[in-house]
Amino acid sequence: MTAPAPRTGSFGAGLLVALVSAATFGTSGTFGKALIGLGWSPSAIVTVRVGLGALLLLGPGLLALRGRWHLLRRNAGDVLAYGLVAVALCQLAYFNAVGRLSVGVALMLEYLGPILVVAWIWARTGRRPGRLTMAGMVISVVGLVLVLDAFSGLRLDAIGVLWGLVAAVALAGFFVIAGRDHEDNIPPITLAAGGLLVGTVALAVLGLVGVLPWRTATGSVAVAGTTLPWWAAILELGVVAAAIAYVTGIDAARRLGSRVSSFVGLTEVLFAVLFAWWLLGEVPRPIQLLGGLAILAGVVAVRLDDRDDAHPELDAGDVPGPDVVRKTREHPAAPVVG
Repeated sequence: MTAPAPRTGSFGAGLLVALVSAATFGTSGTFGKALIGLGWSPSAIVTVRVGLGALLLLGPGLLALRGRWHLLRRNAGDVLAYGLVAVALCQLAYFNAVGRLSVGVALMLEYLGPILVVAWIWARTGRRPGRLTMAGMVISVVGLVLVLDAFSGLRLDAIGVLWGLVAAVALAGFFVIAGRDHEDNIPPITLAAGGLLVGTVALAVLGLVGVLPWRTATGSVAVAGTTLPWWAAILELGVVAAAIAYVTGIDAARRLGSRVSSFVGLTEVLFAVLFAWWLLGEVPRPIQLLGGLAILAGVVAVRLDDRDDAHPELDAGDVPGPDVVRKTREHPAAPVVG
C-alpha cells in the first residue's frame, strides 16, 4: 500500500464546510420536534428524511461519476458501510437509547464518537494522541455536558447506556468512513447518495418488521411563529438536514481528516440550541452558551495538535505502507512520500 495523498484545500475552507454540515444537521431537531408534536414517530421522520435526501442526491451522485463506474464498484464496501453504520445503525441505536435514557444523556453518549475516532486513529496508525488532543477531548466533553444539560432529569438504564455507546461507535464510523482519502475515492455527493439509499432501505425494513415504530400525520406545524404545512417541515429535513448535511459532512471529513472534522461536528449541538432559540423561542441558559464556547475551545485544541502532527495526512481510514513505516522510523520528522 502507498501513502495517501495529503489533504487538499485550506483549513479555512474545510472548517467552513464542516460548520455548514453541523448547522444543517442542527436544524433537524427543530423541525423534527415540530413533526413529533403533530404525531409523527421519530423513526418515521428519519426514514422519510433520509429517503428524500437519497432521491434528491441520486441523480447528481451518478452524474458526478462521469462514467467512471469502476469507482462505484471499488467503493461499494464504503457505500454499504456508510449506509448501514453511519445512517441506519446510528439512528436505530439513538432511538433505542432515548427510549430508556433522558435525551441529554443519550446525546452525550452518542457524541462520544469523536473520542472513539481518536482511539481508532491511535490503534490504526500507532500514533499516540498529543496533549492538546487529550485536552481538547476533555474540554469538549465538559462543553457537551453543559450544552445538553445532561444530568437534568437524569434517567439511567444499563441497556440504554449500551445503545448510546453503539450510537457513539456508529457516529465514529460516519467520520472514519467519510474521511477515507485514496486515489479511487468516489465524489462526496455519490457516497452520500448511495449511503442514504442503503440507510433508507435498512430503516424501512426495520419499520416494516416492527422494530421501529411508524406513525405519520398530516396537518400544520408551528415554526418561528409561522404555521407551515407538514410537508414543508419534511422538505426542510430532506433537503437541508439530509442532502446538504451529509454531502458537506463527507466533504469536510476529506478536507480536514476524520479527527478534526469529528470535533468540529460537535458544534451541531450548539447550532441545535441556537435554532431552537430562533425558531421555537426556547431561550438557552447562559450555562449552555458557556458549554458552546468550551466545545469551540476543544476544537481549537485538537486542530492545533493536528497541525503540529508530523504526518497529518495519515488519518483514521489510512494505513501507512511498509516503506512509509520504515522511513518514519529512520527519519521521524521527514514528510511522508508515497
